[in-house]
Amino acid sequence: MADLIADPFRAARLILLLRRQGIRDDAVLSAMETIDRAVFVDPSLSELAYEDTALPIPCGQMIPKPVVVAQLLGALKATPGKEDRILIIGSGSGYMTALLAQIGRHVWAVERYERLVIDGRARMLELKVDNVNFRHGDGLEGWAEHKPFERILLTGAVTGVPEGLLGQLARGGRLVAPVNRTGEDQIIRCFRQSGETEDFPILEPLPVLRSGKSAAL
Repeated sequence: MADLIADPFRAARLILLLRRQGIRDDAVLSAMETIDRAVFVDPSLSELAYEDTALPIPCGQMIPKPVVVAQLLGALKATPGKEDRILIIGSGSGYMTALLAQIGRHVWAVERYERLVIDGRARMLELKVDNVNFRHGDGLEGWAEHKPFERILLTGAVTGVPEGLLGQLARGGRLVAPVNRTGEDQIIRCFRQSGETEDFPILEPLPVLRSGKSAAL
């Protein structure tokens, strides 16, 4: 578990803001109160880390607004104490990975940019988070060697989820992804291992999750 606690005043202010926007998942809020978002951005942006705004990271990527992060994690419904094995597709800065590590038993994180994988590993060491494994690869292929997963989270938008990825869900598992619907707004869609789906609104659309493994970065 993480050994770095965020600034209490700034963390409390962010949690209050999230509650006002309808976030009620106590496990998610507790993790966001524990993990310092400032660790995952350039030091020049640290003053913005506890504002409800998206922030840039290397490789042309971004950390979503905290409220969107909370929406995604809340839809995942990973429950502390149930020892969920979690796969995150598009680990980015490692922020959502670190949050999930506070909730689940173990997190496997796949990222297409090698630089972000290297940075993510370094940040987990800094935070003393020891229940995460990173892989540089195509996230839409999942991580079959470690299946099945109770929870799978896609951090970028897709138009559909590959069957091979859905096939890595454990019995009773949930996969959560932002989905771009043809001619409609983006939504958060929960796919159950049983085949059922459930849709939720998203407060701010996320960029498309690109397939493949980057060879240049």
